[in-house]
Amino acid sequence: MWTETLLALITFAFVTSITPGPNNLMLMASGANFGFQRTIPHMLGVALGFVFMAFLMGLGLAQAFERWPWLRDVLTVVSVVYMLWLAWKIANAAAPKAGVEAGTPITFLQAAGFQWVNPKAWSMALTSVTLYAPNDSALAMLFVAGVFGAVNLPSVSVWCLLGREMRRILTNPLRLRLFNWAMAGVLVASLYPAVM
Repeated sequence: MWTETLLALITFAFVTSITPGPNNLMLMASGANFGFQRTIPHMLGVALGFVFMAFLMGLGLAQAFERWPWLRDVLTVVSVVYMLWLAWKIANAAAPKAGVEAGTPITFLQAAGFQWVNPKAWSMALTSVTLYAPNDSALAMLFVAGVFGAVNLPSVSVWCLLGREMRRILTNPLRLRLFNWAMAGVLVASLYPAVM
């Protein structure tokens, strides 16, 4: 029973971490614009920020939504504004120049903070602590969040590597600009379920 639950959690973590979502789209854009090494803080912010959020959610943060339903509306507004700002940042990322570190990738703290306004991360965290925690203890929540983080970091790294490899195609400034605007547009489009 325990082995089946662990395997199910790992599978759920992999599928939800590897599929497209706001984090992965931003990591692909960052990999294309800044390369793998400069995107490491962003990747760590995604993985560790999610672990922290899932752990706290498991400890009872989700109950706050039941007690104060208006908090969900506040989170939705903050999410939309923050994601629009990130889309703007992606769309206007400067092309790297030889010998010059142009632009700045998203920082560890920005990526960790983004988990709190990312609807996909919220649904992943709620599902994982609800379905896969063996009990309601803090240790069980930490275990679920830790397993998720261990699966999440390699998964999101794939998106950064994909972006880095696309960088070869995006050496032309026009193609890079079109790519950045397309990634920003897809990120904005991902807001549709949250605002409808």
